[in-house]
Amino acid sequence: MSVAVITGGTRGVGAGIARAFLRTGAQVVICARHPPPRPLTADGRHARYHPLDVRDPEAAAEFCDRVARDHGSLDVLVNNAGGAPYRPLAEGDPRRHARVIELNLLAPLYLSRAAHALMRTQRGGGAIVMVGSVSGTRPSPGTAAYGAAKAGLENLARSMAMEWAGDGVRVNTVVLGMARTELTQLHYGDEAGVAAVSATVPLGRLAEPEEVGDACVFLASDAARYISGASLAVHGGGERPAFLDAANVNEP
Repeated sequence: MSVAVITGGTRGVGAGIARAFLRTGAQVVICARHPPPRPLTADGRHARYHPLDVRDPEAAAEFCDRVARDHGSLDVLVNNAGGAPYRPLAEGDPRRHARVIELNLLAPLYLSRAAHALMRTQRGGGAIVMVGSVSGTRPSPGTAAYGAAKAGLENLARSMAMEWAGDGVRVNTVVLGMARTELTQLHYGDEAGVAAVSATVPLGRLAEPEEVGDACVFLASDAARYISGASLAVHGGGERPAFLDAANVNEP
């Protein structure tokens, strides 16, 4: 039975990822600064919670060591913790923008290094999955530091994949579009706003957290044993080019 760590796994997309791994029979450990509002379960199994500030490299190393000690191994790390409030670059304290980069880029670096130190000693190696964002592949006005961090995260994952391949450690990225969580209305407004946003997605809806989890499970599984350094888009078909709506022509 594998041991999977999901950072930021107490709510939202992270909780969906944790449930997806629980359904595979994995031992799941979730970490965040605050515990989940209720025990996180799936198929009668529950995730174990540990408090952690992922931005603290020493704490990250101690956490990974504890997971391996308590559970016998650390087989999968999903770097999900992240996010950012809406804040134009010209506004706010520069240190707030720096904190966004620290959470979304440096924290995954810290956790991945700590996990790799353990995975490289295991017979089966391990798998690391970064949770990226479409904000890292296009302009991200209002969340520019977040977009820059997510762009860096994809590059970091590709470099890790190349450096650590000889250690049996695979590293991949899930590039996430818009997902429905308990915070969806804070970003898109009421149900009418959510529906309007959903209509911009080719598949006509937002991703469910468990669907993101399914992608992470795949990348961490033996079914993806020859996949490393890859970016898997989980965005419902992408974003419609704005010029198609602005142009005064009929599409074929």
